[in-house]
Amino acid sequence: MAFDPQGSKSECLEHFIPAKTARYLCFDPRLYAPHYKPTSTLYQVPPKGAVHRHPRSKSEVAKTEMTHVFLAGMAVVDFVFSVDRLPDRAEKYRASDAHIVGGGCAANAAVAIARLGGKATLAACLGDDALGDLILSDLQREGVETKSIQRTQNGRSSFSSVFVDRSGERQIMNFRGDGLAPHDVSSAQDFKADAVLVDTRWIEGALAALTRAKALSIPGVLDAEAPIKMSLLNAASHIAFSRQGLLSLSDAKTLPQALTEVTSELESWACVTDGRAGVFYTDNGQIAHIPAFEVPITDTLGAGDIWHGAFTLALGEGMDAPKAIEFANAAAALKCMQFGGRKGCPDRQMTETFMKENTPCN
Repeated sequence: MAFDPQGSKSECLEHFIPAKTARYLCFDPRLYAPHYKPTSTLYQVPPKGAVHRHPRSKSEVAKTEMTHVFLAGMAVVDFVFSVDRLPDRAEKYRASDAHIVGGGCAANAAVAIARLGGKATLAACLGDDALGDLILSDLQREGVETKSIQRTQNGRSSFSSVFVDRSGERQIMNFRGDGLAPHDVSSAQDFKADAVLVDTRWIEGALAALTRAKALSIPGVLDAEAPIKMSLLNAASHIAFSRQGLLSLSDAKTLPQALTEVTSELESWACVTDGRAGVFYTDNGQIAHIPAFEVPITDTLGAGDIWHGAFTLALGEGMDAPKAIEFANAAAALKCMQFGGRKGCPDRQMTETFMKENTPCN
């Protein structure tokens, strides 16, 4: 269904989220759609208020329609505020812009996979509340399979307040939810997929999904953000550390040293993402590096999650790790150019065009 740019916000809401949720939240789905314009070396941020969604071509769909990624982890709502500087004391602050968007490590990655042409199935835990309704309906609108998401009666869904400053850096205050007791891990034990991606927020579900991935002989990727359980590291075939996650396990002074130290006792392939500095990864006992793309940074919120989704999808499609890193770097770079979390996630055509027209910075 196409949007009428002149239509009322209430009319748009009715198409995408339940009426009872719309009463609680001022949510404009038109803000989700990514848009870009290429220049010689960099991509420009779209004009404010641009409404756009790229339809996938038949060849694009055919290329990836069989690639299915199963995800287990966190799904939240993000209240995102654009501010001149990050809050540092007890006083009132005024935001120059704000969005209410879906968030969460696994949920963001699932949306990225769907937009990039894959099939994403998400296992997560939500409360039976208005925020849970919003999270679920938005994931469904993005094409994410939600049959494995559990709803807990009287539970409170997770949400975050996110402040983004002029440089694109962010500060996050997260409420993990309340009364969400995910005892049932059956959905993460019996599935068929081409790859698995989990975060560290739902340990039992993550471990079950990684165990299933090993049984199926498919890539099992861990989004390794602190705190990290050793059982998850041992269960994953591929570990993608954040800088903070890796340094929580090592006292080494540099990321390559820390990666060498931490992986010395692991059989898994591993990497660490480091924003503008690119990605360091293990390669036959050595540490290799792939640089990031140079783009104007507007907002880094969700970029790491989108990186993980793109990386896992690429592995599921059969790319080797270096090619998968380059693909993920491109998707994350495009996201960083738009404010508002995962609403800036690109589609397949945008990402592949960007890779053809740009080279990573050294």
